[in-house]
Amino acid sequence: MIRPAIPSDEADIRACAESAYVGYVAVIGREPAPMVADFAAQIAAGQVHVSMGEDDVMQGFIVFFPQEDSMLLENVAVWPWASGQGVGKALIGFCEDEARRLGCRAARLYTNEKMTDNLSIYPKLGYVEVDRRAEDGFNRVFFEKRIG
Repeated sequence: MIRPAIPSDEADIRACAESAYVGYVAVIGREPAPMVADFAAQIAAGQVHVSMGEDDVMQGFIVFFPQEDSMLLENVAVWPWASGQGVGKALIGFCEDEARRLGCRAARLYTNEKMTDNLSIYPKLGYVEVDRRAEDGFNRVFFEKRIG
């Protein structure tokens, strides 16, 4: 089940992000942006949704919001113990469904160029690389998927 995050989810969301991204610290040379996000503000703005397992334990989360005529998928993370079970794919699908519901023409996202697993996953989900550039001190790869 995917539901909007509530304030009491913040600690689990932060722990999930840290667990999912900690392996990239040495590769990137600093904490990736999702590890230092202001989850409280994002939850308050209604931008965060969580995937809950049958045992009512959070499996992962996604952060997205409309931006111009697209939906920006800013962050998706899954607990390592839940990896490979389709949780991330379901969260991304939920984001895309919300984008369609709101009449967005595309879903957009970015990832760090050193997160090589992501660079191969997103094209398999229909995303096309549209740009590479430095932003906020990170070398990012931008993807887009037409949905509308």
